[in-house]
Amino acid sequence: MRLSQVLAVSALLLAVPPAALAEDPVVAGQSIIERQIAAFLKNDADAAYSYASPTIKSIFPDKDRFFDMVRKSYTPVYRPGNYAFGRSKSINGGETVIQELLITGTEGKDYSALYQLQRQPDGSYKINGVQMLRTTQSTGI
Repeated sequence: MRLSQVLAVSALLLAVPPAALAEDPVVAGQSIIERQIAAFLKNDADAAYSYASPTIKSIFPDKDRFFDMVRKSYTPVYRPGNYAFGRSKSINGGETVIQELLITGTEGKDYSALYQLQRQPDGSYKINGVQMLRTTQSTGI
């Protein structure tokens, strides 16, 4: 790349406000959900627990209790057959993200999981709750 091209790209990046360069809250939330599901599938309690919000960690103060709760009460999330992201909503400038996850469980039943993610002081997102709905179609947010 020639110097003139580097300068042109640099000038363009400086003209874009920093907020525009930040990751989209919905995309960030989806990434967290996917990483936590991957951790569940690998039986990696440490990684799965790392995506839980401080509020969830105060209810389940250790990774083993958290992992056991998910395994028993959120089986479609713990072991999804297939899943896809449904509708999403960013609230208060991205402070909260609501993300619908459409899941077909390993037993063939369909679910809609509504995730609530909260932006943390460091800018990362953590999962603050999941509401499971047994359904055959999207119910929306």
